[in-house]
Amino acid sequence: MEKDLVEYIVKSLVDNSEDVTVNVIEGEKSTILELKVATEDIGKVIGKQGRIAKAIRTILSASATKSGKHTVLEILD
Repeated sequence: MEKDLVEYIVKSLVDNSEDVTVNVIEGEKSTILELKVATEDIGKVIGKQGRIAKAIRTILSASATKSGKHTVLEILD
């Protein structure tokens, strides 16, 4: 499942892995994953110029292709 994938990747990146939460909102044609991390770890998840966030979204979209749904990752602060 995409939630587990995002959780695993993000927990590997941050210092406070216990503060990582992923909330899944299922829609008819799309799924929204809301990612929440500790305030001091937000930069590690987004990366310089959003490169890490973009890479996570790319992996997520490749994984979601199997289910035929569009998956969106939102990073909450």
